[in-house]
Amino acid sequence: MTMEVYENSFAQKETNLLAFQAYDLLYFIHSYHPIKKRESTLNFISSSSMEWLQKFLHFLFIASLLICSSAISDQIPKPYVVYMGNSSPNNIEVEGQIPDSIHLQLLSSIIPRKESERIALIHHFNHAFSGFSAMLTENEASALSGHDGVVSVFLDPILHLHTTRSWDFLESDLGTKPPTIPIFTPQHSSTDIIVGVIDTGIWPESPSFKDEGIGEIPSRWKGVCMEGHDFKKSNCNRKLIGARYYNIQDMSGGNQTQIEATKGSPRDSVGHGTHTASIAAGVHVKNASYYGLAQGTARGGSPSTRIAAYKTCSEEGCSGATILKAIDDAVKDGVNIISISIGLNSLFQSDFLNDPIAIGAFHAQQMGVLVVCSAGNDGPDPFTVVNTAPWIFTVAASNIDRNFQSTIVLGNGKTFQGIGIHFSNLTRSKMYHLVFGEHVAAKFAPASEARNCYPGSLDYNKIAGNIVVCVNDDPTISRRIKKLVLQDARALGMILIDENNKDVSFDAGVFPFAEVGNLEGHQILEYINTTKNPTATILPTTEVPRYKPSPAVASFSSRGPSSLTENILKPDVMAPGIGILAAMIPKSNEPGSVPIGKKPSLFGIKSGTSMACPHVTGAAAFIKSVHDKWSPSMIKSALMTTATNYNNLKKALTNSSNYNANPHEMGVGEINPLRALNPGLVFDTKVEDYLSFLCYYGYSKKNIRSMSKTNFNCPRNSSEDLISNINYPSISISKLKRQQNAKVITRTVTNVGHLNTTYTAKVHAPQGLVVNVIPNKLVFSEGIQKMTYKVSFNAKDAHGGYNFGSLTWLDGQHYVHTVFAVNVE
Repeated sequence: MTMEVYENSFAQKETNLLAFQAYDLLYFIHSYHPIKKRESTLNFISSSSMEWLQKFLHFLFIASLLICSSAISDQIPKPYVVYMGNSSPNNIEVEGQIPDSIHLQLLSSIIPRKESERIALIHHFNHAFSGFSAMLTENEASALSGHDGVVSVFLDPILHLHTTRSWDFLESDLGTKPPTIPIFTPQHSSTDIIVGVIDTGIWPESPSFKDEGIGEIPSRWKGVCMEGHDFKKSNCNRKLIGARYYNIQDMSGGNQTQIEATKGSPRDSVGHGTHTASIAAGVHVKNASYYGLAQGTARGGSPSTRIAAYKTCSEEGCSGATILKAIDDAVKDGVNIISISIGLNSLFQSDFLNDPIAIGAFHAQQMGVLVVCSAGNDGPDPFTVVNTAPWIFTVAASNIDRNFQSTIVLGNGKTFQGIGIHFSNLTRSKMYHLVFGEHVAAKFAPASEARNCYPGSLDYNKIAGNIVVCVNDDPTISRRIKKLVLQDARALGMILIDENNKDVSFDAGVFPFAEVGNLEGHQILEYINTTKNPTATILPTTEVPRYKPSPAVASFSSRGPSSLTENILKPDVMAPGIGILAAMIPKSNEPGSVPIGKKPSLFGIKSGTSMACPHVTGAAAFIKSVHDKWSPSMIKSALMTTATNYNNLKKALTNSSNYNANPHEMGVGEINPLRALNPGLVFDTKVEDYLSFLCYYGYSKKNIRSMSKTNFNCPRNSSEDLISNINYPSISISKLKRQQNAKVITRTVTNVGHLNTTYTAKVHAPQGLVVNVIPNKLVFSEGIQKMTYKVSFNAKDAHGGYNFGSLTWLDGQHYVHTVFAVNVE
């Protein structure tokens, strides 16, 4: 799919749309005006008014100008990524690395001499993989794509942070210890495991990054602590051992391609990177809270792990080329795990060789580095999951056993438990006039906009000093925007009716806010419509402990199946991503964000798959600290096959609509790091499996060899159906016809538990789908570490659509759980 997200401005999108319309019109003229159709064309014209024809020809003139303009714009230099796999041009290397002069020489061969100032590299990739980014025209990019040694050339895409933007400044408390986070013992007070966090930078003064009691920096660490105008080398320590920043490309599509280096710094000005880093590996901080909410001991998933921060993003987004450079640096620096809470928009996904995260993660995996990524926040629609390459560990988001409640009290005495975070001083003793946005619309404003509290749709004189009820019929206007509209109008508070987002608490600061679902909302609107002088109040937020059910899939968490291939089950796992308390930059510049008399908080509550991702990163670091020799795929397998598939009601996991969750929503289930320390069996997915995947997906042998720097040969019969056979810890079959013979899937497991043990297969399959395991017993005697088995699926009597089930291997001590998804036609 083409990368349309690079050109991010609304005006450019409108221009592109008009250009497409112009092409359509020219095609229309061509189809009506060949010579042999001249007579019918004259009849067509004579039947139309001359006025219409004049307007039509005028539009054609404008359209032709737009087409010319579009053609010219194609030759305006833009930032491109040139990916060259694992091979070097002309086989020239210097100490295993490709000098930038080789890439500059390649550029000079396609850029005109008169534009020699463009023979410059924005980023140079030369460790984990080869390539560069530079300013190129479309013609130059096309010319480079045919060059020997070049795997792919693509516009540098803009990727987005995976904190849900509608729910800015949300928080949750790790101190309440969700059951998914392991309790760490004193012997793990310091390890040599290093996590690289690619994000918006870091706030080094946070207490979550103190290094008291932590040992010396590992000798294998090759990274740096870059200084900036507001960041010193002394800001790094034995906990925060590295910090890099990059010249971030201009996000607006303008001519300026870089921010001046003197203005750069690893310091986080957004808060996202600080939050994710502390979730993964923050140290214990007692008495942490968000202005009294979620109070307890905050800590990361692996408090003993070292952190290296790579600042690649601003609030506007992240350059794909910059992320590629950060992955390249992180591998060279010596990190064990890379955490990336970033991704492409689910509507504009690229294939695996045009996706910077997929490319970088492939080479990191090759070099023994696990890459953990967020699944995206475009749920609950299907086919929205991103970061779906099989070598990426893809994480969905869930809630934890705590919620934040804001009580609504109506003038008739009825109360409703809303969701939301705010620090107002309203009480039960005083009521305020209650109005519905649709009833206080501004002059000429559509009622549909007023009920949604659109900017400019409300009569400010009618809402000042009142509590306003808004609905969320239109998801383009976020809760944050609605709140700002009412604040600007001097409203006293907001009640939001929204069924979809009620599982995620919005942080309104000091502004009274509560969100309810449709059922409660109907009763509130009925009260307004049947009462002469409706009144209400919104009480300050209180914490709801032991919230049930949890975990449950977050409403915003992106769903599978993957739009790129349904033969790999994505997302992989689920982890806490709603209301997570973690380190935050002490912001005080937003009016109404800090309660009166309080200092800016050092902790914040945020939600998103951005928060779920570092939970898995921290869990993986914990496992790596105990099993140092395990490969990235073994760690991934351990966390997948031991995942929890029931909630704190001891029932099946559910989604935000209270229906049973399926693997396209939650993957294999909620991570359980302590159980993952001793998984019994693991699926050790090799690099050869991933290369076979690329063959089955349809990539050329030449490109695959360039990527792998091997003489790898694709299997003779390569087809996308064979992707289901790569040695993955879950099974997905995109198409199984009822009339065809049983489809057989092969898997190989490695015994990492006791010797001389026997595992027995237990299958849980939906009615009509016949699943057989051959053999149904695996006997690991001394000297046997690996065993292969086959699973056959027969859909003759199965229901149409996706059928979900599981295969579990049991030896009396271990529970090796494999989930399958089979699409029956």
